[in-house]
Parts: sequence; structure tokens; C-alpha cells
Amino acid sequence: MAQDGRNIDEPVVFGEEKGSVRLTILNRPRHLNVISSEVVLKLAEYLEMWEKDHETKLILIKGAGRAFSAGGDLKMFYDGRESKDSCLEVVYRMYWLCYHIHTYKKTQVSLVNGISMGGGASLMVPMQFSVVTEKTVFATPEASIGFHTDCGFSYIHSRLPGHLGEFLALTGARLNGKELVASGMATHFVPSAKLADLEARLVSLDSGDVDVVQSTIEEFSEKVNLEEDSILNKQSIINECFSKESVKQIILAFEAEGSKEGNEWITPVIKGLKRSSPTGLNITLRSIREGRKQTLGDCLKKEFRLTVNILRKTISPDVYEGIRALTIDKDNSPKWNPATLDEVDDEKVNFVFKPLEDDIELHIPETEENRWGGKYETSGFASVRG
Repeated sequence: MAQDGRNIDEPVVFGEEKGSVRLTILNRPRHLNVISSEVVLKLAEYLEMWEKDHETKLILIKGAGRAFSAGGDLKMFYDGRESKDSCLEVVYRMYWLCYHIHTYKKTQVSLVNGISMGGGASLMVPMQFSVVTEKTVFATPEASIGFHTDCGFSYIHSRLPGHLGEFLALTGARLNGKELVASGMATHFVPSAKLADLEARLVSLDSGDVDVVQSTIEEFSEKVNLEEDSILNKQSIINECFSKESVKQIILAFEAEGSKEGNEWITPVIKGLKRSSPTGLNITLRSIREGRKQTLGDCLKKEFRLTVNILRKTISPDVYEGIRALTIDKDNSPKWNPATLDEVDDEKVNFVFKPLEDDIELHIPETEENRWGGKYETSGFASVRG
């Protein structure tokens, strides 16, 4: 038995063929199906093969155990902190894969019955159909550990209603399954007790026809009614506060709202914001704001640059301190550098957004003929790494 709860000879990603349906199973259950280099390699391999396969009509993806995917493998990043660009191969491959998931040519359905956070959610939200349950938990908490909202989420969040995207990216607030449907980041809510039956029906369809798949899912889905205290019912406050120009102004406006009767829900959110990396918050806010005017490809190229510079500690070592405090020592007492929002230098933040050396930019396919081109193996970065 492997350390993550699978047999030693089992792959980290299963790819099963059932008639014209292809089932993808993320298979690191004890590690909440976090995304490692091997996971990215296998996913890309399967998706390219199946998109080109005339027999394949429908793609399903799900996670083994109690998580869909908790996102990137933070320990992998932390272990490579002293070696420059040690994780850039997996980062390149992941962002390149994100582009293909967003633009995939065949019908895809994600079955999300559990944790779906950060990069893990990038395997859910872009799908043509994303099915969630009462057990689904979504969040993009990267800013809190000195990172930024990545894997295409500067594109996704910047297109949510009002300023909900800034709120989710800066606070790392969690949404449940019904809230994901209401926000537009999932398409259907299906009770977890019905999920296995839905999967079986989808497999038996032998069809990738969008209308057929949709009507089948709708047979199992339920209408979404939000709880009264749902964060989505606080949209007017969110829009008022998270439309402010800077993180500092956002926090001040949010605090002012929190002092009003009936807004007690704001207090713990403010505490979380104030515990987060000042650098991570600033980078994330700017990235979301820029995302509104950028294409998907532009967002992914920008996110790649940000990730390279953050992992290189170009302006701050916060990402490694955040990972240490959260998952290594688990003391939840990070020492940020710089320590406050006032100390974050805008010019330094500008620096992490600038283009990288030409040979290690992310290459997004620009023509249909080159759709699966631009792989890591053919990038300048690969040749530099040897």
C-alpha cells in the first residue's frame, strides 16, 4: 500500500474506457488528490489522446475518497525552495493543461463530491458540465499563503458577478455546492446519494451530445435555494467594499460595514484578511483586476509569470513561509516579509508582472493546427533546464 492510500502499483490518475465514455479518476485519496507532477502528466496525456480519438464522445472526471482535489502539492513546492525553478516544469505543464481544459473539443463532466480548492477547482469550473453535491467545498485561498489566484482563476473570478471574484480571491471564502451553482461556477446540484446512479447513466448513454448529457444530469439534479446567510446574499456589501482601489481601502471599507448591526459575519473574514500575506493580497487583487481585460491565454501567461517570480522569491519569500506555517510546522503563525500592507512596494509588485525571459514564457497554442503544441518539452525553459 502506498502512503496516499492506494496500492503501490496503482496510478495517481486512472483512465478507464467504457464504450465511448472515458472516465478519469484522481487517485491520491489520502492526500486529498493534490496535483503533483505525475498527476498533471497523466491528465494531459489522457485528454490529448481522447480528444484526438474518434471513438471518444464523453469525458467524466472525479476524485477518489472524500476530495475531488485540494489543489497543488504544497510540500512539493516547499521541498524545492532552495533550488531555483525546481517546480517550474509542473507549473508550466499545469497552466498549459488549464488552457486545454477550458477549450476542450469534446463534452466533459466533472463529478465533484468533496473538496475542490485552488488548482483542483480548475479541473471542475471550466467543464461544460460541473456537478456538485452537498459535500462540495470550494475555495481559492492562495493569497493567504503568499501566493496568487492561479490556474486560470484570474480569468474565472474576474468574470463573476460584481466584485465577488475579488472577495473570493482575497478572503479565500468557501462556497458550498449550491452556492457554486448560484454563482455560475458549477452547472448542476445533485445530492451525493444520487451521484453513483448519475455516473452509471452517463456511462450508459454512449453519447457526447450536449443536449442528451444535459437532460440526463437534470433528471438527477435539484433546484438550488440558497440559505439565508449565504455569502451570495451579501453581494451589495461585497460590491461596495471590494470595488475599492487597494487592499487597504477594501479592508477599511469592509471594517466599516462590519461595525454595523447585522454584519457580524464580516468580523472573522476581516481577521483572515489581516492574517494573510500583504504581498500575496496585493498581487492577487491586481491580477484579478487585470483579468477583466485579458483573454484566457493572456491570464494564463500572466499567472505563469507571477508563479515563476513568486517561487523565485523575487520580491518576497512569503509563499514558503505561508506553506511552512500552514502545512509543515502547522503553527499558523507566519512571519510575512514585508509584514504590513503599508510596507508593500508598488514598484516591486509591478516587477513580478513583467514578462520573463523569452525562452521560458508559457506558450499557448495560437492555431487549431498547433492545438496540442507548445508542450513543456519544446519550450525554451526545457532546453535551459537540460
